[in-house]
Amino acid sequence: MSFYPQEELENLGLKAFGKNVLISNKCSIYGAENITLGNDVRIDDSCILSGKINIGSNVHIGAFCALFAGEAGIVMGDYSGLSSGVRIYAVSDDYSGNYLTNPTVPVQFRNVQAKQVVLEKHVIVGAGSIILPGVEIGEGGAVGAMSLVTKSVHAWTIVTGNPARHLKNRSKKLLDLI
Repeated sequence: MSFYPQEELENLGLKAFGKNVLISNKCSIYGAENITLGNDVRIDDSCILSGKINIGSNVHIGAFCALFAGEAGIVMGDYSGLSSGVRIYAVSDDYSGNYLTNPTVPVQFRNVQAKQVVLEKHVIVGAGSIILPGVEIGEGGAVGAMSLVTKSVHAWTIVTGNPARHLKNRSKKLLDLI
């Protein structure tokens, strides 16, 4: 079986999790005590979850995704989803050259940027996209594949590109389905 059985899921040490939670046994989890999952959540193979993470219900995280939340945190609303290979960073080193980088360097020589990332309800993020610290994606927002999201995204809009830019508005018809 590729997903943790219920007994093993309970032994992961998650802060809380709901019903019908499927986490691949090939997923790496760091700081499980800071991770909360709602109902009907599926996390596929080779994902990394690290830090303070709050995932709502009816959420899918595709294979090879990474959520680097640190203390700042990452929030994923209900019915949101990440296609394979998405990276979300709530923490990042300062790459300006004015500071040293990487976690082996003492904190006084680093300038870590840490800001919560929020994906509201019905947000979808396309394969290979990257979301940087402090980004908020409003309800129903959509990110096209291979996009770099450096700024917040308005509700019910579609963004794409590097850096991500507004492409068009997204339909709200899906709200009639729930």
